[in-house]
Amino acid sequence: MKTLVKSAATADIPKPQGCTNLKLRQLTRRVTQHYDAELAKMGLKTTQYSLLSHVVKLGPLRAVDLAGVMRMSTSTLSRNLQPLIASGWIVVNAGDDARSRLISATEAGHTKRTEAQRKWRVAQEGINATLGIARVLALHALIDESLELLSPLEPDDDEA
Repeated sequence: MKTLVKSAATADIPKPQGCTNLKLRQLTRRVTQHYDAELAKMGLKTTQYSLLSHVVKLGPLRAVDLAGVMRMSTSTLSRNLQPLIASGWIVVNAGDDARSRLISATEAGHTKRTEAQRKWRVAQEGINATLGIARVLALHALIDESLELLSPLEPDDDEA
């Protein structure tokens, strides 16, 4: 008859309960709600603010380059650009050759981003106040460390 022996090192370590993916998705949805509530006052969603900010900081640039920086497919990028183009905050103009296009922010886009940045700060400060600075710093460190350890299987298609 075999006897199972637990090592002293693993005997007192609790086993994670529940699905890590579900818990992370719940957390990101809750945090996104806080940011979306503030950015909605400017007529933006969090994903749109992120895209507009990248274009303001990096533009003019090609769609493939922007998609690479934001770790999303060019088709996802194209869909996400449409509301910003329709609002007049982003334009797509001819690039260096007949096949290339450059994405850039309009003057209205720069203004919208500056205004929305204030709302983003309100949301960030609210998260910091609710969770506490020490917890936010620990969370950031854990996320950064986890990202380093978890190499991507494929390029992300749904980040914005």
